Amino acid sequence: MDTNLQKYMAFLKTVEYGSFTKAAEVLHYSQSGISRMISDLEKEWNLSVLERGRSGVRLTSDGVKMLPFVQNVCREYQNLQDQVDQLQGLESGLIRIGTISSIATHWLPSVIKAFQKDYPNIEYELLSGDYGEIEEWRLAGRVDCGFLLLPASAELEITPLKRDEMMVIMPQNHPLADCESFPIKALEEEPFMLLERGEKSQVSELLRQRGLPPKVRFITLDDYAIMSMVESGLGISILPNLILQRTPYHIVKKSLEEPAYRDLGLAMRDSKSASAAVKRFLTYVLKETNHGIIERII
Repeated sequence: MDTNLQKYMAFLKTVEYGSFTKAAEVLHYSQSGISRMISDLEKEWNLSVLERGRSGVRLTSDGVKMLPFVQNVCREYQNLQDQVDQLQGLESGLIRIGTISSIATHWLPSVIKAFQKDYPNIEYELLSGDYGEIEEWRLAGRVDCGFLLLPASAELEITPLKRDEMMVIMPQNHPLADCESFPIKALEEEPFMLLERGEKSQVSELLRQRGLPPKVRFITLDDYAIMSMVESGLGISILPNLILQRTPYHIVKKSLEEPAYRDLGLAMRDSKSASAAVKRFLTYVLKETNHGIIERII
């Protein structure tokens, strides 16, 4: 600690306890050491800040005026130390992230790359699952944070991110490949490949809300299997736009005539109890969101 800060602390504790001896005990100095620091302050300021007496010490009128300034300096120093301690907590650590495959493949790498550049010693554990599994993992403490479909459990603290548009995909030679947007009614006229993941299937919910009974020919958990079958001309499907980034398949994607979206968010159990690394990671997620990583998928 800086010598002047030591003197300021000696001054504050002496005023607080009304005694050099008690201030010395609290600060782990000798009584004479505390007395000398106060004397040094008075010489530096050319002011008398304490009156010494048999009953103890008390502030002079100049001391009363100086006290709030010294308190502010010490308070700011403590804030500085708190910030240093928080940053030191980022020197190492582990962040456990629950994620769906599309975010792990097309979004997280850029977030982690930016974070790792500033905090190279942080380690990561990615658990990939469906929305229901990720929600359970976060509630059970298996992961520190998780990407979820909204709305999610009220027990979780959610940071909304962005909306991901649901796109119709079809073979390149499909009759509607050149249409501006895909007609809703056409969904029930084509063989349909359904991506079904756990309890929260946004595609099934989308079809249900629109009262559409598609001709489901194939159900799978694998989005790449869906794209491969669509490319082969076995039918059409609906997938989130994020999944369709940098796809190797020769398929066409179109917005629905009535656009539909999935809302994505990042869940924590309680941000107050989250580690310094997790809290800082969230700021990088939001920074990437604001810079358009998610903006570009809608």
